Amino acid sequence: MTTGFILLFKPLASRIGLVDRPGGRKNHGHATPLIGGVAIFCAFLLLLLTLDISLGQWRAFFLASAAVLIVGLLDDFQEIPPWSRFVAQIGASLIIVLWGGVELKNLGGLFSDHEVLLGVLAVPFSIFCSVGVINATNMLDGLDGLAGGVLLVFFSVLLVLAWRAGLNQDAGILLLLCGALVGFLLFNFRFVEARSAQVFLGDAGTLFLGLAATWFLMRFTQEPVNLLRPVTAIWLFALPLMDTVAIMIRRTLLGRSPFAPDREHFHHILLVAGFGVRTTVLIMLGISLLMAAIGLAGEWAGVPEFVMFYLFLLLFAAYFWGMHHAWKVMKALRRVHDHSPWKAGKHEGKAGV
Repeated sequence: MTTGFILLFKPLASRIGLVDRPGGRKNHGHATPLIGGVAIFCAFLLLLLTLDISLGQWRAFFLASAAVLIVGLLDDFQEIPPWSRFVAQIGASLIIVLWGGVELKNLGGLFSDHEVLLGVLAVPFSIFCSVGVINATNMLDGLDGLAGGVLLVFFSVLLVLAWRAGLNQDAGILLLLCGALVGFLLFNFRFVEARSAQVFLGDAGTLFLGLAATWFLMRFTQEPVNLLRPVTAIWLFALPLMDTVAIMIRRTLLGRSPFAPDREHFHHILLVAGFGVRTTVLIMLGISLLMAAIGLAGEWAGVPEFVMFYLFLLLFAAYFWGMHHAWKVMKALRRVHDHSPWKAGKHEGKAGV
């Protein structure tokens, strides 16, 4: 279904100027339609009609998704001020928290055996986390196939967990999201290294998928679902969170705005080290799977939440050190690349933000 919408929207996008043009930090070689997110959203909504479920409890999710999609689409047409995007993200987060009833009230035993109950801080903290996840998803969209691939891994893991737990409505909706992402990746992932993406997600896509991620992360870790412990959710979304927080701290330490765009994300380090775009994306997908596996292993083995949380903080500290000493990391990775069978390809793809 996504494939059909992409084929339908591609010529229209070129005519109305809904394209990402080369230049600046962007290394792709031609104007590329920014219709991946819109195609995913349209396919997702249309396929929802095939599910034999009541969608009443999902109204807040659909309304909030439509809100961020529209704002993202406006930003894709002509870049809007950052504060406008933040207002839209906060508004959408308010919808899912206050109307949808999806909020973080209990963080579990992150620091000790005692649970962290947020009380009156639940709503503002939930909005803060929601906006953070949405922006982490947006910042992840830096290479052909990267954001779509990482999110496919993330939603696929949640799909399996929901199916095993008998959460049929959630599993059905997650299945639609995964299917829509697969259709998109047929046009965005580099199955051949030298061939660049035919379409991009655009801000419309990253904002919608980021909102979907935060909805399921909060829904699955809180009552009445309680499918996962909160600390496990952090591991499932570890790579985008670590990369976003690390890069924002680094920008601040260097006296720059934490929201200023650059080419200093982890995937950029891999590219400079000599890995091709496709290989870099596959490495990132492997890391995402590994992080999810560690989180789920801790969940199923009954490892105390505070142990898993401190382990995550230790991992983040190592990740941040590597990002802060990027040249040392690049030299080490280049040595690994020089002694590996991987061949670097032409570095094309939408630049990170």
